[in-house]
Amino acid sequence: MDLSYILNELGEERVNYFNAIAPPIIQTSNFTFPDVATMRRDMVQEHAVPFYTRGNNPTVQILCKKLAALEGAEEALVLASGSAAIASAVLANVAQGDHIVSVAKPYSWTLRLMRDLLPRFGVTTTFVDGTDVANFEKAIQPNTKVIYLESPNSFTFELQDIAAVARLAKARGIVTMIDNSYSTPIYQQPIKVGIDLTLHSASKYIGGHSDLVAGVICGSEEMIRKIFYSEFMTLGGIISPMNAWLMLRGLRTLPLRLAQSSRSAKMIVEFLEQHPVVRRVYYPFSPSHPQYELAQQQMTGCGGLLTMALHTDRMEVVDAFANSLKRFLLGVSWGGHESLVFPASVTYPTGEAEPGDTNFTLIRLYIGLEETSALLEDLKQALNRINV
Repeated sequence: MDLSYILNELGEERVNYFNAIAPPIIQTSNFTFPDVATMRRDMVQEHAVPFYTRGNNPTVQILCKKLAALEGAEEALVLASGSAAIASAVLANVAQGDHIVSVAKPYSWTLRLMRDLLPRFGVTTTFVDGTDVANFEKAIQPNTKVIYLESPNSFTFELQDIAAVARLAKARGIVTMIDNSYSTPIYQQPIKVGIDLTLHSASKYIGGHSDLVAGVICGSEEMIRKIFYSEFMTLGGIISPMNAWLMLRGLRTLPLRLAQSSRSAKMIVEFLEQHPVVRRVYYPFSPSHPQYELAQQQMTGCGGLLTMALHTDRMEVVDAFANSLKRFLLGVSWGGHESLVFPASVTYPTGEAEPGDTNFTLIRLYIGLEETSALLEDLKQALNRINV
């Protein structure tokens, strides 16, 4: 099944809706039935047919087919946010007394789920440096049920050897899941190397226009049904038909947007790595990245998300740099058409760091779809204001 077919045709039965190019938005909460026998039949297969939009909706169903095919999975679920997808996938695979091994420094709300919420229900987590597979093996306990990955990792983009971790987990009967938001299914397909579930913040590249919030879970038919009839239906973190339609629209241009963002990011990384004010650049496809070879092995592209660190010991310098950018907008998230800057200094409520803490010098840049030359000029003028 080729990429173009998945993005533009799969699941779209145009003959059923007037041969329209764009699928319809089935904006309804409810569906009716011709007789009791049909209603009874459909009630027990709500995962597959429209019964009530909390469970299934035709617009959402088209989207799920495409996302599953992109990931090389049997089925997919789409939820109201990336956090909802992560929480539902994790909760479906643990119970009181169970243990999780997670990569260190995951997405902030994943961290809060595992560190703060799950212990209230008797589920514990060990966080490990994921750059060495041996660390996962050492952390496994008799009650370990889930190994959680995020490759590349948040903000500083450490990688895990996905295939090696999958082999380790399968030998122990442990469920593996990975946040694949950074790479998307276009640049990385973990299920094909043995991972059980892939998760996405679809608010990022998959939506692509900064106008929706959504999450995705992809996996086997058995695993997705398990989540559907437990956490998904019980907690009700569903996506609206309108947002599902916006995601379908975003998918049409996903490869093109990724390619443009990647091209610009490569040029910007090369510029930043030569600038005297920049101490370090974090980008998996830069030869300077300590896991460059692994990135080349398990990713086919790298997208437009990178982090730089400035040569400074003053937080006000970091703030001034971010404030002086004109084409990069100050904001969270990434993956849309607009370039963004997110300085780590934002996370320091008092505007001051403890002695020895240099994390405030980190500045995450998302490279959007603007002309590369315009973004380079903006970075130059902001960097030229810094005195080292």
